Amino acid sequence: MRGMQGKTVIVTGASMGIGEELAVALAAKGANLVLAARGEEALQRVKQRCEAAGGQAVAIVTDVGDPEACKRMVERAVEAFGGVDVLVNNAGVSMDARFEDVTDLGLFERLMRINYLGSVYSTHYALPHLKARRGLVVAVSSLTGKTGVPTRTGYAASKHAMHGFFDSLRVELMGTGVDVTVVCPGFVATNVRANALGSDGRPLQQSKHDESEGNNMDVGTCVAIILRAMEHREREVVMTTKGKVGQVLKLFAPKLLDRITRKTMQDRQR
Repeated sequence: MRGMQGKTVIVTGASMGIGEELAVALAAKGANLVLAARGEEALQRVKQRCEAAGGQAVAIVTDVGDPEACKRMVERAVEAFGGVDVLVNNAGVSMDARFEDVTDLGLFERLMRINYLGSVYSTHYALPHLKARRGLVVAVSSLTGKTGVPTRTGYAASKHAMHGFFDSLRVELMGTGVDVTVVCPGFVATNVRANALGSDGRPLQQSKHDESEGNNMDVGTCVAIILRAMEHREREVVMTTKGKVGQVLKLFAPKLLDRITRKTMQDRQR
């Protein structure tokens, strides 16, 4: 997997942020990109960037919350490039609301459908092709998938579900040649929270937390870490030192971790 030349990579959530930059970086390494997201105009823009970087790319408008759409996405990938070597489950939606303020409980269903079930559906249909090529499944999760975070109850639940699914799948796939890599970014300087869901289940358009500012990891660094994890087929990657320390605290001082997490989110709201 170290050489991406000629490899076929599906990237969901490829129209912006981490997905977009990862796709362009893979194209520069000679990969064939299958770009999936809901916005056709944005996908065409990313497709042009990938081709300019030196790779081949096809854009497939896909709602990963629809299993039939995921099936068509994989079928079109196989039609275009003959198979699938890597599936990057990156599509996701966030939220920004305290649980007690939520007025539309349907937002929890939407978060699970996109963040968790979207990964399940995509992986299910891609798996036979990945097994044929001894490929790789990549799950772009979050530190929130390992530690609860205030105002992110539904998002954290969906990412915890992702972790449980992919950890279990990894064990099932032992001996098949297919590996599973879970990557856990912290705060990354993207505009992903521009469409975070509010208490009424609608996109906020303007989240209280501007991920493009502050001491957030830049998207290029995040993508470089993901690429390295893919090349080495790593099991799991926690991207930041604070995240790694947090995992130790969760084992030995969980109350302290709760207080630190609460203060961190309060500071970001100022």
